Amino acid sequence: MNAIKKIEAEHLRLDVPQFKGGDTVKVHYRIIEGEKERIQVFQGTVLRVRRGTTDSTFTVRKISDGVGVERVFPMHSPYIDRVEVVSEGKVRRSRIYYLRNLRGKAARIKAKEIWE
Repeated sequence: MNAIKKIEAEHLRLDVPQFKGGDTVKVHYRIIEGEKERIQVFQGTVLRVRRGTTDSTFTVRKISDGVGVERVFPMHSPYIDRVEVVSEGKVRRSRIYYLRNLRGKAARIKAKEIWE
């Protein structure tokens, strides 16, 4: 194992659940305002997951007061308290940018059926 991979392995988070594009997630993000610290929850649909080691990110989109808000989170950020998967979506592609152009009922994503 070379030195770069050893340093990257120290900064990886192992508590992030597996999710993909189309899933609805709650990201509990730690926000520091002056000396105060609070946790803000950002719930939305995952548009894309960029895999990698320490530079992996995921983009989450939500609708707030009729305006679409997207946020890119670093996967292994120390500011992320936790990530909860609310529901798994049934989509055919990994990057669902087409969701940006859809409004109302057309923007819904069906929940994945779990066969046991």
